[in-house]
Amino acid sequence: MDRNAVRRAWDEVAETYADRRDPDGSDAALIDDLLAELPPDPSVLDAGCGDGARTLANLPPDSVGLDVSRRGLDLASETVPDARLVHGEMSALPLAADRFDAVTAYHSVFHVERERHPEVYAEFARILRPGGRLLMTLPGGRFETVRRGWMGGRMFFSAPGRERTLDQLRAAGFTDVETTTATDPLGSSTEFALATLDEAGDAGPSDP
Repeated sequence: MDRNAVRRAWDEVAETYADRRDPDGSDAALIDDLLAELPPDPSVLDAGCGDGARTLANLPPDSVGLDVSRRGLDLASETVPDARLVHGEMSALPLAADRFDAVTAYHSVFHVERERHPEVYAEFARILRPGGRLLMTLPGGRFETVRRGWMGGRMFFSAPGRERTLDQLRAAGFTDVETTTATDPLGSSTEFALATLDEAGDAGPSDP
């Protein structure tokens, strides 16, 4: 599926996904741990916010939610009316550099082609201030597939593998990567990564 097809797929399943997923759970609780490490009144981006109930609703009121699906953003505007909502892609964020204290990316990066994941992490690093924090789902396997019948539609999933993802984060300038397991919106266990952008803003070697 190309980018436009993924966008259309999310528009088609956005309401079903919002209805079926649990707005609570231990992955939502990870946000409290993240916020405790940030300065007062932090600026936070939720990348791939969807309807907003799971992640964006637990962030500070003026947080920014970004999603490729306009239908998802319509739902988020109802769920989290105080949030600032932006339509766009994670590999080319329409946001200024050094703007945010943290980025959350729950169950979202693996809907981008794995060849573009380094671009996504480079964009996260660009918009974060030095020392900024990233909290994201860490896909455990290596896969690229279209799941037909997912949420009554179809959806694209792509990841290069756990260790490759960790290498890509480090190459983008993220350090002190910690991992933990939590319950995801559909009731399964998922690993998450919490990382810090290098204070000097120096990325490691480029990902080949």
